[in-house]
Amino acid sequence: MDNATHPTEFPPLRFDRVEDGATGRAMRIVEAAYHLLDRHGLEGLTIRAVLAETGLARRAFYDNFTGKDDLVLAVFAQTIRAAAQHYRDIGRSYGDPLSRLRMVVTSIGLGAANIDEPEPEAGSTERLHRSAALSREHLRLAESRPSDLQAALAPLIELLADLLRETVAAGQARDCDPALQATLIYNLLSTTVHTQLLTEEPGTPDPASRRRLAEHIWEFVRRAIAV
Repeated sequence: MDNATHPTEFPPLRFDRVEDGATGRAMRIVEAAYHLLDRHGLEGLTIRAVLAETGLARRAFYDNFTGKDDLVLAVFAQTIRAAAQHYRDIGRSYGDPLSRLRMVVTSIGLGAANIDEPEPEAGSTERLHRSAALSREHLRLAESRPSDLQAALAPLIELLADLLRETVAAGQARDCDPALQATLIYNLLSTTVHTQLLTEEPGTPDPASRRRLAEHIWEFVRRAIAV
């Protein structure tokens, strides 16, 4: 397998829980939301369902979140932080910055909202509910709470910017504004991947189609930054 094209599997998303205190309760709520989205999609993510899943009182929810939007943003933030850190960790095994950048772009193109299964098996519907739900929420929150969404997405965009700086420094890409270019690349990826996920939602993922899409996205990005 060509690692620059097909990344290694991601480990399951980990929640570093603190069992006592506000931080622990908040993480329990986020974890419950994550798994409710997995099983039932956006329709299954209600405050009542989260409380039933965690065994917490309603007051515990509102001590940590003002409402459902805050909770969805927290799910985004946790997922993006975990994904960005994992990309940084596995990127150390790649020989040059351009290969690391290709790995990240291709992984996201394969549907990295599923950070623990970037390339789903044919016929599998696991995690499709969560992916489609988060795609819809991403589009909605981009309009209703753009600053908060941008803050949640920051670790991944910062990673792309760092990789672009390294690629330019290595002479593998033309000089650019790394932060701006990273934002443009992320916007291309998110829009394209969201469309793909929502198209797949009524049926099942098609790994071959995802691989082709990921390669097309990378080729577009490669040509945009080429020396």
